[in-house]
Amino acid sequence: MCTVNGPPDPADLAGESAPVISASIRPVSADTRYYARRQVIMNTTVFVFHPSLEGSSRVNKKLSDAARQIGLDVRDMYMIYPDFRIDIKREQEVLTHTDRIVLQFPMYWYSTPALLKQWEDDVLEYGWAYGSTGTALRGKELIVAVSPGGSGDDYVHGSGKNYTVTDLLRPLQATSNLIGTKYIKPFITAGASGMTDGEAAQKAQEYVEYITRGQLEALGAYE
Repeated sequence: MCTVNGPPDPADLAGESAPVISASIRPVSADTRYYARRQVIMNTTVFVFHPSLEGSSRVNKKLSDAARQIGLDVRDMYMIYPDFRIDIKREQEVLTHTDRIVLQFPMYWYSTPALLKQWEDDVLEYGWAYGSTGTALRGKELIVAVSPGGSGDDYVHGSGKNYTVTDLLRPLQATSNLIGTKYIKPFITAGASGMTDGEAAQKAQEYVEYITRGQLEALGAYE
């Protein structure tokens, strides 16, 4: 895990003239913002489901590398479980100690890679993740980070694929509802197949900024 540098010196952030602030409003210090972000990083786990993250992947590799570089816990699930024999208790333990769950994957046939589906089937057990006593994940945040190969312009109603990426992710949103997690608006990296290295690097920066924000907006049921 990478070491994150300490908070910036407030003197480095100060402009030549400071705005007048009402005595009733306490400004947020650089230290406060830094430690708030560190808390998010410590409580976030990125589960990457890509069959060849260290081989054929270009975009997902950049996304996961950027996440690792700022200290996020990134788990290459196909490397951990190449035979699909999932350690259910271990995965449940990881989830228990995570407040923000990130599921990162390329879109395959308008859906998820096979291991992610297997992981859901095995790990999200009745009585643990759902059901009258299945409250282990209730109140946690769930972020889907998906990378369709096609252009974002293809995923619109009435033309192209005829469905938005958000539409195609509804089964994950329904799962989130069932297990009681807050389903955050997905992070979508459309056009992954044709991205240049520079575009992928920029998207990776946007990715880590998004998944480490203090406050994130949930996606509505029909949004």
